[in-house]
Order: sequence, then C-alpha cells, then structure tokens
Amino acid sequence: MDMGRESRWEKDAVTVEIGFALVTAVALGGAVFAVALAVTRVFDFSGSVSRGVLVGGALAGAVAGVWRLVRVLYRFDVERRKGR
Repeated sequence: MDMGRESRWEKDAVTVEIGFALVTAVALGGAVFAVALAVTRVFDFSGSVSRGVLVGGALAGAVAGVWRLVRVLYRFDVERRKGR
C-alpha cells in the first residue's frame, strides 16, 4: 500500500495549482507594468523620468507577481491540509 504517499490525483492538483499561480502571477505583473508604460505614454515623459517610471513599474510588477504566486500557493496548501 501507499500509506503516507500522495495519490496521482493529489499530484495532478498540485501541478494544476502551480500552473495557475504562475500564469496569474505573470498576468498581474504584466498588467502592473502596462499601467506604468501607459502612464509614460499618456503624460509624454521622456528621458530619465520615463526610465524611472518604467523601472518602478517593473519592480512593482515583480513584487505583485511574486505576491500573487505566494498567496495562491499558500492558500492551496492551507486548503489541502484541511482536507478540502
């Protein structure tokens, strides 16, 4: 018997959840960066101001993406441990 080991269904659920977390994290990070890019275009920033806004947008997008990834996987783990 496989006592203490994950079933195939549980492994598949983890794989799907990781994929979902990655896709939504990339989408959120891209959306945050797109907002920063739109701001530079709408207000016609140029030079170092534009670069600063884009770097800030990239950093904010990376932070938002990592936050989303961790949040989705943490919530999945909590639910999995509850047995739902």
